[in-house]
Formats: sequence, C-alpha cells, structure tokens
Amino acid sequence: MMIRDSLDLDDLDIASIDVAAPLMSGELELDSIDALELVIQVEKRYGVKIKSSEETRRALTSVSVLADYILERAPEKVAAEQAKLGA
Repeated sequence: MMIRDSLDLDDLDIASIDVAAPLMSGELELDSIDALELVIQVEKRYGVKIKSSEETRRALTSVSVLADYILERAPEKVAAEQAKLGA
C-alpha cells in the first residue's frame, strides 16, 4: 500500500484501516509533512500532479477518495500496478 510504504508505517495492519476515515485527523493521524510525502508519491508513482492546496485537501480526504482521485486521472497506471501485484 502506497501510504504504508511512503510513510514508513511498517507495523500498520492494512486490513484494519477504515478506508472512509479521514486521513489527516483519523486513525492514521497524518500531518502536513505526511501529506506532502503522499502528494510526491502520487506524482512519482502515477504521474498525477495535485496542483493546489485545495486540491490536496480534497484528494487526501480519505484512503478511498485518494484511490478514486488517482484512478480517475491515471487508470492505465493503476491497472498496470495492480497487474504487477497480481490483483
């Protein structure tokens, strides 16, 4: 999972994450530096540029919102990554 890998949350149990919970104030308690790191990883991994702070706030609302955001803008890269992972 990109969030776990990007933020070095190795002990994070992915199955326990509520994908609808807020990223910034939810169970993951991400801060602004974590948000910046995620934005950088989204651009690197998927080629999706998040252009403004308002767009960043919307995209990082929750895990599911971020996934939808990426899928809408880079469906072919998401499909390629899923194929790589055997999903």
